[in-house]
Amino acid sequence: MKANILVVEDNEDLCQTIAEVMKKEGHSVRTAYSGEEALNHLEKGLTDLVLLDIKLPRISGLEVLAKIREQASDLLVIMITALTDARPAVEALKSGAYDYLLKPFELDELKLVVAKALETHRLKLEVARLKEQQRKRFPDSGLYGDSPAIQEVQNLIKIIAETPRTSVLIEGESGTGKELVANAIHASSSRADKTIIKINCSAIPENLLESELFGHEKGAFTDAKTTKRGLFELAHGGTLFLDEIASMKMSLQPKLLRVLETSSFRRIGGTTDITVDVRIIAATNQNLEACVREGLFREDLLYRLKVMVIRVPALREHTEDILPIAKMFIEQNNREFNKSIRGISLEASDLMLRYSWPGNVRELKNVLERAVILCKKDEITAELLHLEPIDQSSAAAAASPAAEPAKAPQPVRWDDASVTLSEVEKQHILQVLEKNNHNKSKTAKVLGISRSTLREKLKEYGIG
Repeated sequence: MKANILVVEDNEDLCQTIAEVMKKEGHSVRTAYSGEEALNHLEKGLTDLVLLDIKLPRISGLEVLAKIREQASDLLVIMITALTDARPAVEALKSGAYDYLLKPFELDELKLVVAKALETHRLKLEVARLKEQQRKRFPDSGLYGDSPAIQEVQNLIKIIAETPRTSVLIEGESGTGKELVANAIHASSSRADKTIIKINCSAIPENLLESELFGHEKGAFTDAKTTKRGLFELAHGGTLFLDEIASMKMSLQPKLLRVLETSSFRRIGGTTDITVDVRIIAATNQNLEACVREGLFREDLLYRLKVMVIRVPALREHTEDILPIAKMFIEQNNREFNKSIRGISLEASDLMLRYSWPGNVRELKNVLERAVILCKKDEITAELLHLEPIDQSSAAAAASPAAEPAKAPQPVRWDDASVTLSEVEKQHILQVLEKNNHNKSKTAKVLGISRSTLREKLKEYGIG
């Protein structure tokens, strides 16, 4: 991130040296040799970061910092001091400075501290942008529906929001809106003015997830060239949302349990405890009790996470909300795509109510977005939805104990040039499953993939 930097230092040689280093890093730099000159610069031009010496003639750096806080409370300030007494630097941090440098400092240290400060600033701007975007798109909590099932979830959100330290476990199928529930809990709590940081535990490689969450010290491992703050530190004062918590490897779970119990942790390679104030919200589309029985999830961690549990119902469990939610999505898409669609035809409405919505609200949103884009008239018709209604009688017959069992798939000939890669992969997964007595953990290990990837493959190929 390139920035506008103001260097305030009464030692002209040092001031010019710092300015040159920052210019070589690509930043726009101005200099000031006194507090009065610094305040004049701040009034005249855009500034992203100030490098401010504590000991200045007439007006001290701490006085300048106080004036900066009055005029621009979010401006990044890094203090510079040659004092052996650390109390002025600590006072500066308490007054809102981001960090401080002790003279004499290495230029690489200067560049690192500035880079970290600007990255923090960038993250804050991004969070603010996303919050504003979320507010415009979803004026309320984002969880829609007037059915009793949704009202129960909304009531639980209000209760949980009043207890800002309590950990929460959100359960529900994919696409039901678990992240929206986490957003609503955070936005309704006393932590709303702080950050909510989100991470999908299944989307980060296992060997990187620990570093992402807890950070690492410089030199902790081969590629650790600098110290890195983890998400727990970045979420201090706010909320950390751990999506797909069931995918977290067993070796990492005790460290998460320790944070839940003590509010402290150590970076990788660290020797001192770091204390944080973070609410942890976890979400899963898996049955964690079953994961515990299979030895894939710690029982003590499960109990520590599920102090409060919210189960988000599948869309098929509150069908009375389907059409109101659909109309809301149409209104949103009208604004986004400059359309003027007034509603949904009776045939399309009937089709939507008879469809099972395996992808839940997320699928409904995507279906309506596509339909609005393709629609040339003033209402959504059935052919624009591209939905296959479930035949309830057939589904019931298939689920009946007396139903004839499905025939086993015919073996695939590996040398058959007409066989697709998907068919070969499906057949191989079936064979490995059968060989391991349908133990998914062992099957995933043999296939060299994660258990979550295996679940996706089984779902993709319709393998029960």
